[in-house]
Amino acid sequence: MSSDQIFAALALMLVIEGLLPLINPTLWRQVFARMLAMTDGQIRFVGLSSILAGSLLLLFAL
Repeated sequence: MSSDQIFAALALMLVIEGLLPLINPTLWRQVFARMLAMTDGQIRFVGLSSILAGSLLLLFAL
């Protein structure tokens, strides 16, 4: 994987991450408030799930 591909992937991630606050800022605030109410273990589980899902997608995409 070249550095151009890494930068393209990061750029795409930022675009996708920015969609919800742009389209529906009220929902984004509600989601963020729910995240603040989560325990550390719950947040770690969400992070681990995201890492596993992303890794599987990369595995099948390559």
